[in-house]
Amino acid sequence: MVQDKVRGGVLVSLELDFYQMMIQPMRDELTNIGFRELRTAEEVDEVMADKTGTTFFVVNSVCGCAGGIARPAVAMALENDRRPDRLVTVFAGQDKEATARAREFFTDMPPSSPSFFLFKDGELVGVLHRSDIEGSRADIVAGKLMALFDKYCEAKTN
Repeated sequence: MVQDKVRGGVLVSLELDFYQMMIQPMRDELTNIGFRELRTAEEVDEVMADKTGTTFFVVNSVCGCAGGIARPAVAMALENDRRPDRLVTVFAGQDKEATARAREFFTDMPPSSPSFFLFKDGELVGVLHRSDIEGSRADIVAGKLMALFDKYCEAKTN
């Protein structure tokens, strides 16, 4: 779909489908490893209503630290013997309604993307903000996530 806008007397065409095509691989990095993408406030509410077990919430982003550190760290961390029961994600700046609703569950936390939130039995038990990710390395961030998983998650058998 193309939307035409006039700014400063100049016609600007925004190719929304092209933009979606550009960010789809960033979404796929998480959905391909088992994440459920939440795109509406209702989907966030549905997931957060289930207070049993563990839920790992990733606030995805287009920024460089998301692609170079955060998403690779998540993939590494999920190789751990202990993993969350549920893996869910929202995409900041893209799925605005879902992201806003998710942030309501991250009480007393400033907006941060990328970021990670681990819930156990409905209680927020672990957080890694952008400031914990940016400037680090994927293996270091993965280690921090695995430490959270080891503390709060059950071992998975395949």
